[in-house]
Amino acid sequence: MKQKSTDPDFETAKRLRVIRTAKGLSQRKLAKLAGVGSGTISLIEAGATQPSVALLKKILKGADISLGYFFSFDLKDADKVFFRQKEHRDVGASGVSYFLIAGERQNRKIQMLLEEYGPGTDSGRSELSHKGEECAVVISGQLEVTVNGETVVLGPGDAYYFDSELPHRFRNTGETQCVVVSACTPSTF
Repeated sequence: MKQKSTDPDFETAKRLRVIRTAKGLSQRKLAKLAGVGSGTISLIEAGATQPSVALLKKILKGADISLGYFFSFDLKDADKVFFRQKEHRDVGASGVSYFLIAGERQNRKIQMLLEEYGPGTDSGRSELSHKGEECAVVISGQLEVTVNGETVVLGPGDAYYFDSELPHRFRNTGETQCVVVSACTPSTF
């Protein structure tokens, strides 16, 4: 039976997928961070099961997202063209903002983020890895980028482009905020 976009299972499934992919986590990695079974995330995202509030809170804690935020961001089906700054959804964590561009558009082929790293902040303790390719341009500040064990510090106007399945991590090594515009394809949310 096909799910309808108004079904609670569909809503939870879609929201979890948006959060997980915005964080650059595979289903297996999120399950590990949350301390749940490896198939749990897959079952929820497929709409095959609806998690209890306690289980959902545990999973969201692994993604460093609050339950309130999880249910508060908009999921619209509109094919909207223009987006004001206030409409960008921050799916980042403490000290790091990942503002998702056009987050309410479904079936996007590009994932675009406006990233802001406070001084000394990073993308997390563990390296990220997911399907696709990603690229970015540093707008201001300094960003240390590690891809597959190679580390380079980039400044304004510098860029990166790599296969996202390679382990990667980002860190602001400067004393001021670092701003980055990034894109990833295919879109994972």
